[in-house]
Amino acid sequence: MGGFAKGLAVIEAYGRGRSALTIAEVARLAGLDRASARRCLLTLVNRGYATTDGRYFELTPQILRLGNAYLAAPLSRLIQPSLDQLAHAVSASCSASVLDGTEIVYIARAAHHQLIAGSLHAGSRLPAYCTAMGRVLLAGLPPAQSHERLMQSDRRAITPRTLTDIDALEAELDRVRASGFSIIDQEVEIGSMSIAVPIRNTQARTVAAFVVALHATPESAARIRTEVLPRMLEAQRQLAEILP
Repeated sequence: MGGFAKGLAVIEAYGRGRSALTIAEVARLAGLDRASARRCLLTLVNRGYATTDGRYFELTPQILRLGNAYLAAPLSRLIQPSLDQLAHAVSASCSASVLDGTEIVYIARAAHHQLIAGSLHAGSRLPAYCTAMGRVLLAGLPPAQSHERLMQSDRRAITPRTLTDIDALEAELDRVRASGFSIIDQEVEIGSMSIAVPIRNTQARTVAAFVVALHATPESAARIRTEVLPRMLEAQRQLAEILP
């Protein structure tokens, strides 16, 4: 199955900022030799998943078929109505994600207004160590596993407020475990703050997380605890009664 793995690496190379890549660029990003990258790209073109002008290769919208099976799974479908209701109730954008290695992957979104990160959508990825949903999901792991994920993370400072120190992050995860929620204040984007809580199933197992994003103002900081958090906990309770 080595060829299949190489093809997946080529597809993943396109998630790193550019839509059109040469064979040499794909080979470098995917960690392959040029011949392997070329064969994978030509196969994608042949199957309609990519197009080329002879030099640059781009993925086509058909590539979205590969993610539809997961995004259409019961989890995202069951979560979406609660996100829609929550976004309407708190007049803010809401999203849900799952943990994948050291990253979170968005599986549902209800946009109420555009923040700086308004381009986020189902399938988007962000680091777990510095995001509210990521910390909730990491806190849902046994401490030894969350420590390992943190150690594997590229803990760079995205803003001057981003926590990167391993001890500080583990202390934050302990606070999240104790409180049941995570608040991020401008650690991912200046001007944006968010609060996340875990989504649990009927067996009380954390299966995802959801977040409410707000503009970072003194008013928002007060709203988060007095208005937003109670609404999120109610949505959390309702989902815990229906998620398998």
